Amino acid sequence: MGLVTTKRHPNGLDYVAVDTTLCQARIFMQGAQIDQFTPAGKEPLLWVSNADDYQPGNGIRGGIPICWPWFGMSNTLGFPQHGFARNKIWSLESVKMRDQLVDLIFTLPAGEIDKQYWPHDSQIKVLFTLGETLSVSLVNTNNAHYDVTLTQALHSYFPIENIHQLTASGFEGSQYIEFGEGPFKQDDDVVQFDQETDRVYTKLAHTQELHTQNGTIVVSRENSQSAVLWNPWIDKSVRLSRFNPDDYLTMVCLEAANVLEDYVLLAPGQSHTMTTHIGWK
Repeated sequence: MGLVTTKRHPNGLDYVAVDTTLCQARIFMQGAQIDQFTPAGKEPLLWVSNADDYQPGNGIRGGIPICWPWFGMSNTLGFPQHGFARNKIWSLESVKMRDQLVDLIFTLPAGEIDKQYWPHDSQIKVLFTLGETLSVSLVNTNNAHYDVTLTQALHSYFPIENIHQLTASGFEGSQYIEFGEGPFKQDDDVVQFDQETDRVYTKLAHTQELHTQNGTIVVSRENSQSAVLWNPWIDKSVRLSRFNPDDYLTMVCLEAANVLEDYVLLAPGQSHTMTTHIGWK
C-alpha cells in the first residue's frame, strides 16, 4: 500500500511525507505547499530552486504555492502579493488511502485567516490526490450572509532541461494580458520562450502540454477558464529572492487560476472547487 508520515525539516517546518508504490511526495503544513511529487519510475514533476532555504515565514520558491484570496497585487496598498495563505500554517484534516491512491485534505484554520486582509467568513481547503498523477483542488466556501468575490491560483513550477528548447501547446483560441497590456489574441497553439514571459490567459482550453527534453507534462484544469504562464528570464532572475540567476533556464510556471473576468463569485453558503491535474504523458 504505502506510508504517510509527518516529519520535520531541519529548519523547523513540518511536512507530510507520502511514499507509495505509485509515487513519492512531500507537502508542508506551511502554505499546504507541495514541493515534491515523483511518480514511480519517472522524473520529478515539480521544481524547487536550490537557493531556497525553507525558512519559516517564507513561501517555498517552487512546488505549488497557493495564491489566495487574490492573485498578484491587491487593489489595496500594502497588502501582500498573492494573498496570505501561502505563509500560514494549515492543518491536516484527513488522510485516506484507496487502491494505492492517497487523498490528503488540508484546512486553513479560522485563526490563520487574517481579518485585516480578509474580513469575510470563509472556509478554504486543499485536497491532494496522489497516484501516478497529481491532482490539487482548492475548495472555497462562503459562510457569510453576503456575496464574496476572490481570485486565486495554484502557482505550479515545472522542471525543464532548457527553457530555450521548451515548447508549450494548447493555447490556440485564447487571449492573454502581459505586463499590463492586452488582451492579445493567441492564434498559434504553441508558445516558445526567448524573453521574459508573464502571460495571464483567459478563454483557455482546459488542457495544455509542456514538451520538455525529459518528456511531455500534461496540465489540465477544472472550474478554471484562466491560467498563468511565467518565466522570469535573465534580468528578473537576478532580482528574485531565493532564486539563482540561472534558475530561469530550468523552470517554467503554468498555473491553474481564477483571475480577471474568471474571478470567483460566491453567494452565501456556496462553494467553489478549482482543480489542477498534473502528470507525464
